[in-house]
Amino acid sequence: MTNPMWMRGVQWLAAAAPDPHACAEQWERGEGTVLLEAGRHWDVVSVPRRLGLLALDILWDDPLRTPGPTLVDSAALRVGFLVPPDPPGHWAGAGVRHAGRGAWVAVPPPYRPAGSLEWIVPPDGNGLLHSPVVLRRALRLAGETLAVLATVSED
Repeated sequence: MTNPMWMRGVQWLAAAAPDPHACAEQWERGEGTVLLEAGRHWDVVSVPRRLGLLALDILWDDPLRTPGPTLVDSAALRVGFLVPPDPPGHWAGAGVRHAGRGAWVAVPPPYRPAGSLEWIVPPDGNGLLHSPVVLRRALRLAGETLAVLATVSED
C-alpha cells in the first residue's frame, strides 16, 4: 500500500477509531473491517442498494462536485453515505437509516474490499463528506425515478 491517497484515506478513517494506530495496523495486516464510531468525524446514512446506487449516479452528474465517501454492502444490499456528524434535519424514507453518535459502523480499508463491504467512492483523506442537502435531493430524485419505474413495470 504505497499510494499516498490511500494512506491519507487510512489515516483519516482511522482517526474515528479508539486507537487510530492499531486500526491502521489491523488494515495493514489485511484483517478486513474494523468497527469505527460514528458521530465524531462523520455519520452514515444507509439506504437500500438500488436507491443508493441511483442516488450516487445522480450525484456524479454534477461536474463541479465530487461525491463524498460511499460504501456498499453487497450482503445487506445497502449503500452508505458518509455525511457530517449530526446533519441538520431528519433522515426519513423507506429503508433509510442514520448512524450517528453512539453507533458503530463496520468499515473496510479504503484500498480494498473486505468481505461484502467495499468503497464505491473511497475517502481521499481530505475530509470531504456528502452534503446533507445535496444527498437528500439525490435520494428524493432517485426515489421518484424508482417509483416511476415500478409503475411502468406493472403495466
